[in-house]
Amino acid sequence: MIICLVDDDPVSLEALTFAAQLGDAEALVFGGADVGGYVANARRVVHDRLDEYAPQAWAQAIVELDPDVVVAPGTDRGHEVLAHVAARLDAPLAANVVSAEADGDALRLTRQRWGGSLLEEATLTGTPKLLTVAPHAVEAKPAGVATAVDDFTPTLGDEHLLVRVTRREEPSARTVRLDTARVVVGGGRGVGSKEGFELLEQLAGLLGGAVGGSRVVTNLGWRPHSDQVGQTGARIAPDLYIACGVSGAIQHIVGCKGAKRILVINKDQHAPIVSRADWAVIGDLHEIVPAIVAELRKNGV
Repeated sequence: MIICLVDDDPVSLEALTFAAQLGDAEALVFGGADVGGYVANARRVVHDRLDEYAPQAWAQAIVELDPDVVVAPGTDRGHEVLAHVAARLDAPLAANVVSAEADGDALRLTRQRWGGSLLEEATLTGTPKLLTVAPHAVEAKPAGVATAVDDFTPTLGDEHLLVRVTRREEPSARTVRLDTARVVVGGGRGVGSKEGFELLEQLAGLLGGAVGGSRVVTNLGWRPHSDQVGQTGARIAPDLYIACGVSGAIQHIVGCKGAKRILVINKDQHAPIVSRADWAVIGDLHEIVPAIVAELRKNGV
């Protein structure tokens, strides 16, 4: 049996598409995610003590199903839950997989290493086989099937609920989510200050997009960690990523390489991110961004 962990993160549907390519997969749904049309069978986890994220409890639900293969999205939650399953069952876990195919009783796979700068070919054996799918490695595509959803109630004790979410604090003043925005305007050290991001906010607002930042920006306190684009932050896949004053360390490239197009605005023509760009404007972002904003407003955007 192949099962795929699905939660409210849109990346989960990418993992579900990936799992369906391996064979007859079932979705194990936590929360209110809609998996209709993606797989023929799904189980929605229901439990009166499980109204929020609890990694050990989610792992327990997977263990109870006794699967042959478990697929999860390569998110913080996906990695954490499968790490608990691997520890419980002494099972092998491959993280950040981008492709896989059956090879007898094993899986031959390719996965990202070193922040996505290296692709490793590996063979996954043992039972169960656990793997997480790198975000945006595949496109989420419904299979066009009718989906039967059954409730599943795992047996949980206090030991499974020692770690759990007890409350949430949503980021303020954002109307567009960074991980689903069609346009992202990112800023790096070259923005110069916390106040400098007001220019980027104006540009993003006109384009209906979201504002992100590099790790150095969040370390300096110019933007909250929830705005960080990178290996340890959000991995984005917008139609357009506008990188302003971003040098392009490999950790940041990992976060934005899913973008369909990248526009770089930077004074340094030798910045690493320039070589990754579809278009590059070499100059001072404090002059170029206001000019773009003015032109957009002139044209009634």
